[in-house]
Order: sequence, then C-alpha cells, then structure tokens
Amino acid sequence: MAADNIIEATLAKFNRGVVMVITGNGKGKTTAAVGQALRALGHGKKVFMIQFMKGKKYGEVLAAERYLPDFTIRPSGLDSFVMRDNPAPIDRELAQAGLELARQAISAGEHDLVILDEINVALDFKLIALEEVIALIESKPPAMDIILTGRYAPPEIVARADTVSEIQEIRHHYAKGAKERAGMEF
Repeated sequence: MAADNIIEATLAKFNRGVVMVITGNGKGKTTAAVGQALRALGHGKKVFMIQFMKGKKYGEVLAAERYLPDFTIRPSGLDSFVMRDNPAPIDRELAQAGLELARQAISAGEHDLVILDEINVALDFKLIALEEVIALIESKPPAMDIILTGRYAPPEIVARADTVSEIQEIRHHYAKGAKERAGMEF
C-alpha cells in the first residue's frame, strides 16, 4: 500500500496543472490564451473560457461554436466599454456572474483548461474581489490548468502563477489610423 501512495504522489507531482498569467499592454493576450486552448484541444482536452467584460461574439466564440465542440466560451459582459472609475451596476453584476460561472466550471472539474479572459482588468476595475479570484485559483483540481488574461495583473495573482508572460506594445496599427476589424480585433 505504501508503494501505491508513493507512485500516486509522484504521478500527481508530474501531472500537476499550471496557473498561467498573460498580461501587459500589448495586443495578443486573448489570442495567446486561445492558442493554448487549441494546443489543449489538439490533445483531446476540454476547454472552458469565460470572457469577462466582453459581450459581443468575438471570432474565437464563432469559431468554437462552429468547429470546436470541446471548446466552450461564455461572454460575461456587455458589448460596450466599462467606465473604470464609475462602472455601471450591470457591469459588476455580469462580472460577478462570470466569477460564479468560473467557480462552477472549476469545481465541476469537467474541463482540463479553464481560461479567465480579461479577469485581470475586471479586478483592476474593482468589478470582482481579489480574494475571490485567489480562492478560485487555490480551489482548482490538481491536474487542471488555468489561464488568467488581461492588463494590470495584480502582484498577488502573479505570485501564485507558475508561468507569467507579459506582452508589451512596441507599435499598434491604431496609431497609423487603422480601424478595428473583424478577425483582427474581435
């Protein structure tokens, strides 16, 4: 029996899920998370993504609905900007609903990867509480991977992450007058 416990402990050590943070002021944080999702899907894993502060059907939502049955994406926001210093009550309610959806997805353990898209911004805008997100991270099943995206990743979240990537803007096509386009920005 003791040998079985040692084997289980060893396997658990090597099969441990990771917490990844993708932050910074550059373009591509959600895109990087979707790339990780595609990588997981390619290995037969199931992925669940909650998009905080997003309401419209972005290209990744449309693609998942059409082509990727094991990739579920749920928007949890409006199709409008949130006022940082004065968010509307509906923005807080939708962020809270997204957090509850994340709790359910993580506790159910039916997905191998859970992506909390733009959760760092929701934290920075004070739409959800940092303590609740930390508790969420700490409650994940051992083998589950979690990705948290968005600018302004709090130091407390960064400290709990196994992998942190910061995407920095060097140049953005908006500066040259380019408009946002389907398939590029959404």
